[in-house]
Amino acid sequence: MWKLLFDNLAAKGVVLNAEETEILQSLFSYKKYRKHQYLLQQGDVCRYESFVIKGIARIYEVDDKGQEHILQFTPEDWWTGDMYSFLSNTPSNYNVDCLEETEVLRITRSDLDLLYEKVPKMNIYFRILYQNSIIAYNRRLGSTLSKPALERYQEFIDRYPFIEQRVPNHQIASFLGITPQSLSRLRKQSMPAKKS
Repeated sequence: MWKLLFDNLAAKGVVLNAEETEILQSLFSYKKYRKHQYLLQQGDVCRYESFVIKGIARIYEVDDKGQEHILQFTPEDWWTGDMYSFLSNTPSNYNVDCLEETEVLRITRSDLDLLYEKVPKMNIYFRILYQNSIIAYNRRLGSTLSKPALERYQEFIDRYPFIEQRVPNHQIASFLGITPQSLSRLRKQSMPAKKS
C-alpha cells in the first residue's frame, strides 16, 4: 500500500529514513471509496490531500446550466483534492469523485503541518508538487486558449496514457472542451492512415 507513495517521493529526490517513514505513516490514513463516491463535493471544505494508490478520480465543476467541466483526472500515483480549499479552509468550487473503486492515502492540513515540522524533507516534496501543479495548470490553460482540438487531444493522450479505456468518452470530451461527436472525429483524424 505504501510503496507507490514512497516511489513517488523518491522520484522527486525525497528518500526517508526509518524514523521519518514511521512518522509519515502515522500521519496518513487509508480510505477506500466506491465507484461514483465523492472525495469532495462543491461547497464543502477540502479536509484532505489524497494520494491515489488504486483507481481513478476526476476533479470537475458544474456550471449554472448543469454542465460538467472536468479539470483533471487523477489516476494511481497522482494527488487529488482542491489545493486552494485545503490550504485556505474555504468552500471548494469543485467536486472530486471516483470513476472506479478507488483507494487513497490521505492527510489533513494539521497533520501535514506536523509532517513538515517533524520531517523537513516533506517541505521540499510538497513544494515540488505545488510548483508542478502550477506549471501544469498554466500549460493546460494556454493549451485550451490557443491550441486546436486535435493538438489538445494528443496532449491528453500523452499526459494520461491508457486512460481512454478507463474513462467514458463524454468525460474525455468534457475535459477537452468539445462534444463527444467531435472527440470521435479527432480519434479518426489521429489514427495512422492504413496502407492499401
